[in-house]
Amino acid sequence: MQTIHVIHENDAWVAPLRAAFAEIGARHREWFLDHGVLDLRDPPPAGVYYNRMSASSHTRGHRHAVDYTAAVLAWLERHGRVVVNDSRALRLEVSKVAQYQALAVHGIATPDTLAAIGKRHVFDAARRLGFPLILKHNRGGKGLGVRLLRDPAALARHLESPGYEEPIDGVVLVQRYVESPEPYITRAEFVGGKFLYAVRVDTSQGFELCPADQCQIEAAGGAAGTGLADVAPASAPAARFRIVEGFDSPLIPRYEAFLAANGIGVAGIEFVRDREGRAFTYDVNTNTNYNPEAEALASQSGMRAIARHLAALAAEEAARLRSRHAA
Repeated sequence: MQTIHVIHENDAWVAPLRAAFAEIGARHREWFLDHGVLDLRDPPPAGVYYNRMSASSHTRGHRHAVDYTAAVLAWLERHGRVVVNDSRALRLEVSKVAQYQALAVHGIATPDTLAAIGKRHVFDAARRLGFPLILKHNRGGKGLGVRLLRDPAALARHLESPGYEEPIDGVVLVQRYVESPEPYITRAEFVGGKFLYAVRVDTSQGFELCPADQCQIEAAGGAAGTGLADVAPASAPAARFRIVEGFDSPLIPRYEAFLAANGIGVAGIEFVRDREGRAFTYDVNTNTNYNPEAEALASQSGMRAIARHLAALAAEEAARLRSRHAA
């Protein structure tokens, strides 16, 4: 078996994958990409590469991790290495604008969205779209910049408040708020480009559903709140995450086609339904994590599925190289 190389910038998120590799006896090596030297004169080490670089890496002090990863992926692809979540996937990971355009190609609906470049253009975009609306960062992760604003006055207060965060790429998304009749969103998980399972994320316990990352809106005085508490499937209370047995949706084949067309082998895709039952996809996470308690209740393991998928690719790559050398 060839070595599995895992590209990342967050040790905590890799710990469950390490355990899964150990369980199946797969050899792996981690590439912590933050800063360093990339020698383009040499070929990359042999093996299979899994890119887990996150759009939110800059919030952990790794400002150049994404750019470093982009350079490494270009190098790997030039030398024909097998890459899970390649440079096309990285492009979508760090840009929701790019995500929405790629989803549209496959007939997948996303919420109405305007991209405002520069803080002074946010209000103009909001006037064009109408209220209520969601603000979020184009390069997101961890609920960066996500706010629900119900009227122009609330938006004006937010833009002048200390709570307003400048996005790392300068692009603020002004997005139509999709109001669901029930307080939950659905997250579909994929491994090897194929559907694994779906998670129902309950937002009734102090959460207000928004077409973005799961948001906690801190309402005050009856006005729309502008606070945010980040909640991710890797860390939120398990009671709020439930794997849906026998989940089926016409979105699944469209999602699989979208993933195949964009070099994405592993992802979590989130969608919400409005009061008419229409589904709107609002986020594609190519650096996906899983809730261990919800998985235990359903006898599922996303990380084990990833480890097995990567191990199978590594075995196929080893067989290919043996065949080539024997020819």
